[in-house]
Amino acid sequence: MSRQLHRNAAHVAATLISRGHHGVIVTQSDSTRTAADAADALGVGVGAITKSLVFLLDDDPVLLLVSGAHEVDLERTGKRLQGELTRAPLDTVREVTGQPIGGVAPVGHPTNLPTYIDNALADHPELWAAAGHPNTVFRTTFSELVRITAGLAIDVD
Repeated sequence: MSRQLHRNAAHVAATLISRGHHGVIVTQSDSTRTAADAADALGVGVGAITKSLVFLLDDDPVLLLVSGAHEVDLERTGKRLQGELTRAPLDTVREVTGQPIGGVAPVGHPTNLPTYIDNALADHPELWAAAGHPNTVFRTTFSELVRITAGLAIDVD
């Protein structure tokens, strides 16, 4: 039996391939909406899960790719990014990514989001990130994640 990828996940796969990634998307039968869920489903440590979080830096949306083991300290991370960092409203997340909460991928958005990547992800030889729809993920590495997103690596507290 063959299952077709959700259109968001198919778009993420095509974007990954266009950026030199293998583009393989894995669909999990168990929930991967949270970092802990994804880690359990994949049998990996929560630190190897890449959370894609949209924030407003001053008034502009930015994407932070954060280790599943970290929470973002808005004040300290905002200072590092030289602005005021606040959580983006859900409708903004959907608008700038085209993807649902719990399934936001690092790539495949209709807008070009400035992207910052948590240096803690470099501690893991293999990373997993959402693929545009809940319960879909893809495997990558820290250096590949930096390359495919054109992101800037930073310390995230």
